[in-house]
Amino acid sequence: MLDRYWVGPTQRISPEAPVPVVRIEKDETRPGGAANVALNAAALGTKTHLLGVVGKDEAARLLASHLKAKKIALRFVQSTDHPTITKLRVLSRNQQLIRLDFEQSLSVVGAFDRDAYVEQFKAALASAEVAILSDYGKGSLTDAAKLIAAAREAQRKVLIDPKGTDWKPYRGATLLTPNMSEFEAVVGKCKSEAEIVEKGESLRRELKLDALLITRSEHGMTLIQPKQAPLHLPTEAREVFDVTGAGDTVIATFASALAAGQSMAHAARLSNLAAGIVVGKLGTATASVAELQRAARRTHEEDSAVLPEDELLAHVAEAKARGETIVMTNGVFDILHVGHVKYLEAAKKLGDVLIVAVNDDASVKKLDKGPERPLNKLADRMRLLAALKCVDWVVPFSEDTPRRLISRVLPDLLVKGGDYKPEQIAGYEAVTKNGGQVVVLDFHKGYSTTALVEKAKR
Repeated sequence: MLDRYWVGPTQRISPEAPVPVVRIEKDETRPGGAANVALNAAALGTKTHLLGVVGKDEAARLLASHLKAKKIALRFVQSTDHPTITKLRVLSRNQQLIRLDFEQSLSVVGAFDRDAYVEQFKAALASAEVAILSDYGKGSLTDAAKLIAAAREAQRKVLIDPKGTDWKPYRGATLLTPNMSEFEAVVGKCKSEAEIVEKGESLRRELKLDALLITRSEHGMTLIQPKQAPLHLPTEAREVFDVTGAGDTVIATFASALAAGQSMAHAARLSNLAAGIVVGKLGTATASVAELQRAARRTHEEDSAVLPEDELLAHVAEAKARGETIVMTNGVFDILHVGHVKYLEAAKKLGDVLIVAVNDDASVKKLDKGPERPLNKLADRMRLLAALKCVDWVVPFSEDTPRRLISRVLPDLLVKGGDYKPEQIAGYEAVTKNGGQVVVLDFHKGYSTTALVEKAKR
């Protein structure tokens, strides 16, 4: 599928009907459906092959272009009289107003060459460890039983994101990943975790599955395996912005972990972390290895984002090796307020990783902040910053300015607030000589966060 987004501001209601008028300023296309599953797997470094049905149209060409750019091997089967399924979403002010679907069912006889589809699948299994059947009920997986049999014959694990209420065609799969509403539509309402486990185990036995993973929205997820205690994982989402594609991320991460030789329990934990990341993003999205690593550290270590200088430099080197854009800022951050949060959120949107350097207690007093400052000790100030979703790493410095630390980090972007001139900012020379940029984010002029980020990018 192709996901298309039309985005723009709304300032009035239409005189023709009680609906908002959106002035489209941005037209974005992204791979959706099974293509989004492939993107999620590829984002984790997994060598990925994508098999699917497309039309003979511009949408198919756009899909191919996006996917080839991510080094995903394509095995498209073309339908001559059915269009590539396209979903058009109209958004304004970060809210989805309407979705328009362009599609025809592929279930009809002759919609595409089903024999060629199965043969393509068998050919792809030769170089795979795990197969994913991402069922959206569009008709391209009506031969799911044949595909499962082929995967099992080739001794490959096969994971399925199911659709509908008749799951008999999925019999013999390695794992199913239904969400809670899909699960209850098959087994009936569940009033407790014990009932989820009881009905889940019964379903697992009935369908001869190796395991069952039930995603439960704000309640996390539950993994059911034979002869093992159920694994209940609480949600890792800090903020739910958009659940679009979260199921794609879960199954892609789980499959990638299994392909790398991990256990199902570990694969479930990684999938849970990945889901928590993508629901904080707009639209279909992916979780990177770096984001998973940071999420894992924050899960297991309370102050994992607070780093000593040498450890920070090691993390920065790894991030640069992955091609990530490093953003850095600094300050006292004694009494954290909403202005600080907006500023830090805007800074993070300029790159992949945000580092916040914080004056230690002695250096604050040198800044002539008064004998009573700082009001909050360094450890408390850093811990509060580390708790912000937009902040990746926090590091202290003891000098009057962070010039020496900035010269060691050499960020791609050095960001400050207020009405500074870039050349007045400590670290300007070191950053610019290294090819980086110095950016001033000035909220004093009344810019919104979005407008300020766009202005800074220009």
